[in-house]
Amino acid sequence: MATRDSAATKQRILEAATAEFAEYGLAGARVDRIATRAGANKQLIYAYFGSKEGLFDSAIEANIVQLLDAVPFTADDLPAYAGTLFDFAVAHPQLVRLVRWHQLERPRVMNQLPETASSNKRKLDALAAAQKAGKVSTALPADQLYLLLVTLIHGGAETHVASEDVLAVQRETLVAGVRRLTSPT
Repeated sequence: MATRDSAATKQRILEAATAEFAEYGLAGARVDRIATRAGANKQLIYAYFGSKEGLFDSAIEANIVQLLDAVPFTADDLPAYAGTLFDFAVAHPQLVRLVRWHQLERPRVMNQLPETASSNKRKLDALAAAQKAGKVSTALPADQLYLLLVTLIHGGAETHVASEDVLAVQRETLVAGVRRLTSPT
């Protein structure tokens, strides 16, 4: 029973931390507000996560796991992957803000976090294999191509639009651009 309560408490803390960090970043976030939102003791947060930075890293990792579960990487169909990732980013603007805050306040840390590092390695390996098999353009090395793709996808999803029609055009433009960028011919 205690394990279940512990897991539920950690989950509530991570959800509260995600909202707090997405809104205020690391510097502006307050552990007191996170504890209140989570219905948890402030000292328990430090016991579980060690520090405010540890909680920030854990919140980003938890969201990355959610993203990985929802948007599988398809190196053989990068335009479809781009469209699906775009849709996820638009539906989860809090995650996009959280990632931006993390990149600003803890540069180069995200790519060293276990889930992120493992995910990036799998994606780069799959992308390099797709390039070797002739399914994806070799004009750019796999790591540079992946970085460009992620930048395009997130950049498009961060644009605030006034209508669903404009959003649909942005998505189609992104998918078409990724198709042209990655096509082996």
